[in-house]
Amino acid sequence: MTSALTLTVAVTGCGAPSPAAGGGKGGALVVAGYGGSFETAFRDSVLPAFEKSCGCKVTYIPGSSTDTVAKLKAQRANPQIDVALVDDGPQAQAQEAGLLASIDTRVVPVDDVVKIARMENDSGVGFGLTATGIAYNPEWFEDHGIPKPTTWEDLANPKLRDKVVLPSIVNTYGVGLLVGASKANGGSEKNVDPGLTAVKKIAKNAATFDTTADVSNYFLQGQAAASVWGVSRTSTLAEKDFPIEFVYPKDGAIGLVTTANVVKKAPHEELAQKFVAHLLEPSVQRALAKATYDGSVIQGVKEDPALKNKVVGTDKVDSLLKLDWKTINKNRSAWTDKWNKQVESK
Repeated sequence: MTSALTLTVAVTGCGAPSPAAGGGKGGALVVAGYGGSFETAFRDSVLPAFEKSCGCKVTYIPGSSTDTVAKLKAQRANPQIDVALVDDGPQAQAQEAGLLASIDTRVVPVDDVVKIARMENDSGVGFGLTATGIAYNPEWFEDHGIPKPTTWEDLANPKLRDKVVLPSIVNTYGVGLLVGASKANGGSEKNVDPGLTAVKKIAKNAATFDTTADVSNYFLQGQAAASVWGVSRTSTLAEKDFPIEFVYPKDGAIGLVTTANVVKKAPHEELAQKFVAHLLEPSVQRALAKATYDGSVIQGVKEDPALKNKVVGTDKVDSLLKLDWKTINKNRSAWTDKWNKQVESK
């Protein structure tokens, strides 16, 4: 979820203007969203049907979620982006800044979406779901006589000294760890001191603090036996026949949502609403789950048995903790300062 793209769609149908070479009001739908494997999934499984129904030609231009929100702010007076696909943290920032239009519930089936993927005031809607929990190497744990971790606190086991790669507070996994540890110890987004105390104990085992959100190489090179990571990324590494498993901590895994948002005063708002609705089609949801390991947000979508334990299943959705991003974004600078002094300064 940390990489992104900008998607330019030259529109020839759906009542839109004739194709134009550029973006903006000249006849091109512009969508800012994810890159990497998501881009590949879009090219292969999402866009063909949309192009067929709307006569669309598609071009991708990469960018990040934070970059996308920055572009929305810069273009506030003259928006050039129609749809923004961003993580729920940046989405909350964009919503609070007044950059997003309301989802048209007559077009987009928001009532079919699971609760965690509903955005405040329908300012956007989730279209993919993953979770932050514990990734660990079961072979290494067995060889060293360590039980499978089941809680955040298990990462503080002294036998894991220098074998835990922890996320930095600068990325979403670090925020998830802090909030998860806080809630497990009686705190919340409004009181993270219990979480800082808990993470400080875990940090004694830290080999390093990762800022990239991709800890694959730490596992592959034997530096990490455990980490705080996402189920989709864990599944991607497991696909390479590496011994790694994902654990939903008993004290609460953190839900992470990829969101689709229509930009306020978008040049092509009607088509933008249809594009968002397209992302929620069951066939598209299944295709994205297969390609990116993001779980479906639509209630009742039949899960692929081959993806069992690789994506957030329907049996896990209700147990995920939903982050209060408004509170997080308001206090993140202060949290970062405390984290740097209390956690990473060991």
